[in-house]
Amino acid sequence: MNPIYVDNNATTQVAPEVVEAMLPYFTELYGNPSSMHRFGGSVAAKLGNAREKVASLLGASSEEILFTSCGTESDSTAIWSALRSNPEKRHIITSRVEHPAIKSLGEYLAENGYRVTFVPVDRRGQLDLDYLKKHLGDDTAVGSFMWANNETGVIFPMEELAGIFSERGVPLHTDAVQAVGKIPIDLSRMKVDMLSISGHKLHGPKGIGVLYVRKGTPFKPFLLGGHQEHGRRAGTENAASIIGMGRACELAAENMEAENKRVRAMRDRLENGLLEAIPGAAVNGDRGKRLPNTTSIAFDAVEGEAILLMMDEFSICASSGSACTSGSLEPSHVLRAMNVPFTSAHGSIRFSLSVYNTDAEMDLIIEKLPPIIARLREMSPFWKGGACAAAFSA
Repeated sequence: MNPIYVDNNATTQVAPEVVEAMLPYFTELYGNPSSMHRFGGSVAAKLGNAREKVASLLGASSEEILFTSCGTESDSTAIWSALRSNPEKRHIITSRVEHPAIKSLGEYLAENGYRVTFVPVDRRGQLDLDYLKKHLGDDTAVGSFMWANNETGVIFPMEELAGIFSERGVPLHTDAVQAVGKIPIDLSRMKVDMLSISGHKLHGPKGIGVLYVRKGTPFKPFLLGGHQEHGRRAGTENAASIIGMGRACELAAENMEAENKRVRAMRDRLENGLLEAIPGAAVNGDRGKRLPNTTSIAFDAVEGEAILLMMDEFSICASSGSACTSGSLEPSHVLRAMNVPFTSAHGSIRFSLSVYNTDAEMDLIIEKLPPIIARLREMSPFWKGGACAAAFSA
């Protein structure tokens, strides 16, 4: 049975057009783009074209695009660059619902002499902007706030954030891994200083990322060595993946509006069908200001891992809102920060769709999941008929 893949916020299928664009750079066009000869130089020219395609999707200029190995490297590069560019400033501000690439780095910095502020969110997953403004100070070296949340799809008010940080003269970085390719982004209209992308989240290959660095932003390299990326990131360029990244961005720009309309409709079909069929189910997060492909649904009084295992019998691939750590089930830090009730956070499932999904797949999930939830609740000591579901419905 072919998988029904609704875990696209974890990774996406590489688009066939992207694979086609990449293949020649594994075979006949294998030259090193840093070489002086024309064979390598022809590859360098294609990397320049890919850089322009990424820049076009972002509303940026090509010289502001820096290729990395992944979104995590882009995030780390941005934060460390800001800290090294302003060594006298020892404060970082971020949110409580960031991806581990930022969250773990913030915790590490807090343990090593920096002061880190984690801004809370409300029940809908939206930032407490008053708290942010209160804690943004003269000693703040950088702020880092994700554009869209990987678990709930909730979109932060990036234009407003950019205005706040610009007014205070503090650099702003955004982890836009989940947002790029799904919603329009125009960096010419807002002063975001640095932005991270990951290729495999928008139908590109794994192992390639981008860091946008606004022209004039102080920058210190994370990796030292050769002169690649205009001296900003050492290491031989991953030519095939850079080409693939450029093609993926080109496809996203061409198809975003039409794809979003269809994907959003499928997401709503799935979400509404499950909410109608399953008592004690509710959506986590802001149902308006979120990505068009994402829904996080809490099924009260059951465990997410059990749901995933039983869905896997029907080849349905999704993600849960909790993670097994050291033998104990720990709810998602995102859902905890949103104050989702304990028994609901454990039973939260994220469905994240793509253009390769179909209405028929959504209907099959709507058919198969309600009996799974009912079966698990028969074994649950916590199920009391869904009384608490209304308490956290968006």
